[in-house]
Amino acid sequence: MRVRKIPLPLPNTGLMHRKRNTYYIRVIIGVALIVFVLMQLHVFNYTDSREMSMMGEPTNDSMDAMLSMVPSVLHKFLTPKSRNQTAAAHMQHNSTSGGKYNGSYTDYYHPPNISEIKQQIAKYNELQIVLNEDTYGPLQNDSVIIVVQVHTRITYLRHLIVSLAQAKDISKTLLIFSHDYYDDDINDLVQTIDFCKVIQIFYPYSIQTHPNEFPGVDPNDCPRDMKKDQAIIRKCNNALYPDLYGHYREAKFTQTKHHWWWKANRVFDQLDVTRYHTGLVLFLEEDHYVAEDFLYLLEMMQTSVGSLCPQCDILSLGTYLKTFNYYTYNSK
Repeated sequence: MRVRKIPLPLPNTGLMHRKRNTYYIRVIIGVALIVFVLMQLHVFNYTDSREMSMMGEPTNDSMDAMLSMVPSVLHKFLTPKSRNQTAAAHMQHNSTSGGKYNGSYTDYYHPPNISEIKQQIAKYNELQIVLNEDTYGPLQNDSVIIVVQVHTRITYLRHLIVSLAQAKDISKTLLIFSHDYYDDDINDLVQTIDFCKVIQIFYPYSIQTHPNEFPGVDPNDCPRDMKKDQAIIRKCNNALYPDLYGHYREAKFTQTKHHWWWKANRVFDQLDVTRYHTGLVLFLEEDHYVAEDFLYLLEMMQTSVGSLCPQCDILSLGTYLKTFNYYTYNSK
């Protein structure tokens, strides 16, 4: 007897439907992961390129953007031109013009050694040459003396000079640059200033001129975080006299303070052009930036101080505070 098989429909358990849904979900997740990874790689590459560009010299685009915001007559202060670059340009010119010079750029220019730097510093400090005095006349008692403390940050200094050049009545001032680092490129930049009287002074007790002795870094200096009892046992310099926080001297930080006080004494008591001056003296630093009306505001402050703050001997044009509570200030 032949048995006939009759197909019976199975109950709909949804197994195939769930398999399809699982497959689609996996595909979507996979695509999302791939897109996420690609986006992260793009972000990392973009960040790295930005960091590299920020660490290096300004690009042509950024330099063009900066120059576009500054009058063309001031472009010379923002355009880097080191003596090494000038020497290399001379070499290139000689080679392309058929010259037979086979030396290196150091034959054109070599940075001065410590002995030469000390000689140059002594010469500058002794001569006290005031640049542009023949153009703007001698210093008057109602003129403002602007003293800028300079280290090595020439890029910041360029922008400070540009801001000073655009200030109203800047031609009436005397601009004093006080250096604790002798650098020919910085000197060349300062000596191109033509919008007011300029004089350079040099702190003679810098780390640059005393690299292995006080006030520089002495080999026997106590380490900053050494405990006092350990320093006494070690007999390192100044072992008995850590600061209020238990730290010992760090030359790179104390130089800034020593330079500031030397600069103040040099201006008030020693320079022939300033020692009898009775007008205002404004202290700036190389990374500052002034507004176009800063001299006008300084004059207003001086005029108003007698009635608003008769006990005030020091006026401040700015503050380093990140936030300022005007309500608290006005309530005092």
